[in-house]
Amino acid sequence: MFSYWEQNTYFSKQDILIVGSGFTGLWTAIAIREKYPQYKITVLERGSIPTGASTKNAGFSCFGSPTELMEHARTEGEDAMWQLVEKRYKGIVKIQQSFTAADFDYHQSGGYECLPGKDYIAVSDNLSWLNKGIQAITGVENLFRFCDEKMEDFGLDHFDHLIANLLEGCLHPAKLIDLLYRKAVSLGISFLFGIAAEKIEKKNGQIEVLTGSGIKLCCNQLVVCTNALAQQLIPAIDVSPRRGQVLITEPIAGLQLEGCFHYDAGFYYFRNVGNRVLLGGARNLDFENENTDSFTTTATIQDALVKFIEKHILGATSFRIAKQWSGIMGFGGARLPIVEQVEENIFCAVRMSGMGVALAPVIADEIAAML
Repeated sequence: MFSYWEQNTYFSKQDILIVGSGFTGLWTAIAIREKYPQYKITVLERGSIPTGASTKNAGFSCFGSPTELMEHARTEGEDAMWQLVEKRYKGIVKIQQSFTAADFDYHQSGGYECLPGKDYIAVSDNLSWLNKGIQAITGVENLFRFCDEKMEDFGLDHFDHLIANLLEGCLHPAKLIDLLYRKAVSLGISFLFGIAAEKIEKKNGQIEVLTGSGIKLCCNQLVVCTNALAQQLIPAIDVSPRRGQVLITEPIAGLQLEGCFHYDAGFYYFRNVGNRVLLGGARNLDFENENTDSFTTTATIQDALVKFIEKHILGATSFRIAKQWSGIMGFGGARLPIVEQVEENIFCAVRMSGMGVALAPVIADEIAAML
């Protein structure tokens, strides 16, 4: 039972209640505060820290590798693909403009796609088209470039070709989340951690959010930013969970790897974290079991990741795995995020398709404009 003081402070009626304190929830809270400084805003989070993918991803600052963009254009059309690339790129630029690079370990060390020989002709044939579209967004001419000569520099002599995108880089996702959280608090935004939203109801002209703790929270407007878990609150929405498994090695003496790397249309992704190798992906080996919201790891995927390091990254160099984990991403029938008004005074910003780091800053502005 809450005291009078608690009920009228922590659990008082809010102008805006945001569910989810990952990248989308935090950027959204900040964007709304900047647009509406008079609003009472609270962010609700089920975990003690953001629970989902925001602090569990690989820390890529990227907007699309050639084979990923080609596949997206093939399945959903060029317009949708370029629209998504533009959102991702603008989001990355906003992150860089909002914080000092050293504060979230940002390194624009370049993004690279590793290609097997079988993909070379298809990518080569589409490179001019890709670069023309990218130039319209970034202003950079011939951004995607073959750089096979750098494979030796990175110790990657187990691939056939390498393509560079020097506007991409790496960051520390948990440090970026912490920066956003501290900024939100400094702007007077409140947070409730360890409380899971379970149901949305409308009563007497206001929105009520029922929680697993038995607490009922009231607000004038609600924004759902739980990405992969959005169906728990909005059952009809086209987004469902997809697990992404990751591992990181112990330090490796003489590691040459530097930058973020993509392979197989983005299903594998790896980078260096200092002198460690971080690798994630391989969910395309077991789609059925990776379509889950369970934060476990599996031998099927983890063994495949270890074999990938042995075959493609380190070769005969010995290594040890330091840590394994997983995050939950939100996917659906299309890659573009769902940013919309679900019903009167209820909004959502979900389905980041594994690109929440880049998309969240732009999506937040779109939601703020809808309120």
